[in-house]
Amino acid sequence: MTRIPRTVPAIVLALLLSVPLAVTAIEITGTVVGPDGEPVVGARVTAERGDPARGTTVFSNADGHFVVPALDPGTWELRVRRIGWRDLSREVHVPGPGLSLTLQPEGDPEALAAQLPANRWFGLFLEQIDDPGHREQFVRQCTYCHQQGSPATRVPREDWQWEKVLHLMARMGGGLSPEVRAQVPGWFNAAYDPAHAVPRLTAGMGEADFAPPPPAEVRRAVIDEWVLGGRASMQHDLMVHPSGHVYSVDMMQDELFRLDPETGETQRFPISDSGLPLGGAFATSGPPLQPNANARVGPHSLQAAPDGSVWVTLALGNQLARFDPSTEEWSIYPMSEGFYPHTLRIDDAGRVWFTIAGSNHVARFDPETESFETIRLPAANWRQAVILRLLPLFLWIAQNVEIDPEVAGEGAASMPVPYGIDIAPNGDIWFSQLNAHKIGRIDPESFEVELVETPFSAPRRLRFDSKGRLWIPGFSSGVVSRFDPETRAFETWDVPIEPLGSETPYALHVDHSTDTVWICGTNSDSLIRFEPESEEFLVYPLPTRVTYTREIDFDAEGRVWTSNSNAPTWQIERGQPRVIRLDPRTRVRELAATP
Repeated sequence: MTRIPRTVPAIVLALLLSVPLAVTAIEITGTVVGPDGEPVVGARVTAERGDPARGTTVFSNADGHFVVPALDPGTWELRVRRIGWRDLSREVHVPGPGLSLTLQPEGDPEALAAQLPANRWFGLFLEQIDDPGHREQFVRQCTYCHQQGSPATRVPREDWQWEKVLHLMARMGGGLSPEVRAQVPGWFNAAYDPAHAVPRLTAGMGEADFAPPPPAEVRRAVIDEWVLGGRASMQHDLMVHPSGHVYSVDMMQDELFRLDPETGETQRFPISDSGLPLGGAFATSGPPLQPNANARVGPHSLQAAPDGSVWVTLALGNQLARFDPSTEEWSIYPMSEGFYPHTLRIDDAGRVWFTIAGSNHVARFDPETESFETIRLPAANWRQAVILRLLPLFLWIAQNVEIDPEVAGEGAASMPVPYGIDIAPNGDIWFSQLNAHKIGRIDPESFEVELVETPFSAPRRLRFDSKGRLWIPGFSSGVVSRFDPETRAFETWDVPIEPLGSETPYALHVDHSTDTVWICGTNSDSLIRFEPESEEFLVYPLPTRVTYTREIDFDAEGRVWTSNSNAPTWQIERGQPRVIRLDPRTRVRELAATP
């Protein structure tokens, strides 16, 4: 008998370990077809499960094939959607055989109209407004927190109901001039009357070009969604931390969320209310917030500092906060001046720059000295300047005396609101004044302020590219613009969401590795990609109906992150806020050669 040396098994084992093993990914595969077997191109196929839920969405290709990748074993809820076809839902088990999913055409015009994103309905509303100034004011003031044209906003109402709605909106900051306010009920009722809206929205239904599929490049994307919070939450802003974790602030429940995208684990970190009442520094003698809110400090914007700490503006508390991820402890810094700290950015020295929206300031906080320096921005006229300086008195009166919010808010639509902010490669600080239709520059050493009028309305959250050019979304004008600080020249493009003017791009961000610009499709349930060199736009439809996006960030893999923060949250499909990751790269195994 031949003896095998004892060293042989060890050698064989080493050889086996050195050979790559074929591992089959756990996925859902299949084909989406129509009743006659024809492929349905561009259908969104979503696999979702868990509590809180996590979903992954892909698109069917030109052959109707799809692959939902990287799923855990078990039962998943599968949903298939395509405008013009009836939704399909079923449970599937992973791993399992390939699926053949048959969609039925949607022949009911009313049901088909309900599939369309809010902006399509909102376009009918904008047609009712003849005066361009009134139209711009309504878009800017009445899409602050939620979509217009969504199912919850296009509900027919009686006069007394409109009084209630407009009163509430004014109390929450959506002030309108008396001329516009008086006409709002008529505009709504005329635009959203089903006898008028449904035939307009479904004209040409059944034709190939009624709702064409997204381009092949869009169909290669993978979209992941994680539910964070509940029906009373609002995930306002998010950011991707250098650690790979994603942080999001729940403005209505005064919490910071941390998500580990690899494991799906989420953690909540409550923020101290500092003894403030409901509504914080803005508490009034009437209800200050939506009924299910629990906000005393109202976390709003957040960024990571060079040392890894997370800084947060506490808008309602008039405070700045620092969260240490290693100790999970908070440090709170009350502001020395101003009201409603808003968007923040951090310079290379670790100093925190932020806009103060309610009182027309920009501030800088130095963590080393724990000191604030506040810069008062120019007002448009002496009346605005006086009102802004008397703001502390007005807030004291509002806390002790019942004031009609519609009267108090009549001038709100024209007050300067410092909004977005970013830091140029040379260290200059640039900001936007939303209602004033201006951007501005601050010298970081002298604090000298320069204002520049924009050739479009409502500049909002702006960002620099790698070449030092400033990109700006026009919120109420439906445009994206590039501003050159050296030449002071603007170049402007219409955001290609039809009908033009129905989109409200809240924010944008620039991927510095490619200088690709990503824009919030805030009213159209989409993210929009713009390539400056080719001037090409790509629109990526998102899976959840009523997706109101406010901020964009990128991870180390080039994936795009945003949050769904429609307020109130119950208007979102399934009634829960989500954070969203869109991977634009081709990462899905193709089932056929045709894309």
